[in-house]
Amino acid sequence: MLKRIFGKSVFTDAGLAAYGRAVEQGRNPYFYRELGVPDSVDGRFDLIAIHVFLTMRRLRREGAAAEALGQDLSEIFFADMDVNLRELGASDIGVGKRVKRMIEGFYGRVDAYEKALASGQEELREVLRRNLYGTTAVEEDALTAMATYVACADRALEGQGWASLGEGKAAFPDPAKTGAGDD
Repeated sequence: MLKRIFGKSVFTDAGLAAYGRAVEQGRNPYFYRELGVPDSVDGRFDLIAIHVFLTMRRLRREGAAAEALGQDLSEIFFADMDVNLRELGASDIGVGKRVKRMIEGFYGRVDAYEKALASGQEELREVLRRNLYGTTAVEEDALTAMATYVACADRALEGQGWASLGEGKAAFPDPAKTGAGDD
């Protein structure tokens, strides 16, 4: 589907596949129904951004070829945001500015998520509260479950080999089975 959107793509097949996996995971209804993520443009952007970030974080540990794939992944993400904003009816003049703000927001989130994953569960909860749940009140159990999921997804990707990652086949865990939402 992404090739159809971008036409003759300058992006690699692996980059398109990696982005497709991030979008697929970010659209998992469990996040919205069970973990209270706002089913809105902002909520969807943030969930996809988390999965793009997690994939890029893992790719950085693999060297130059993987970093090139990570760069491709981020460029596809921003190109897709541009397409989506236009489909939502944003004017041509306004799209560039909005995409620029999205890019800045994404890299701000990357920095915050990096630090939070290094600092632990409480810091991760606060970063998620500000970003993913920034437009809504969130129940503490849902916030904890989401932080648990993000940490589990990070560990799952860490254990994944380069062969499948290099093809864009990031294997994210099922959020319903990571302790996210367990009572």
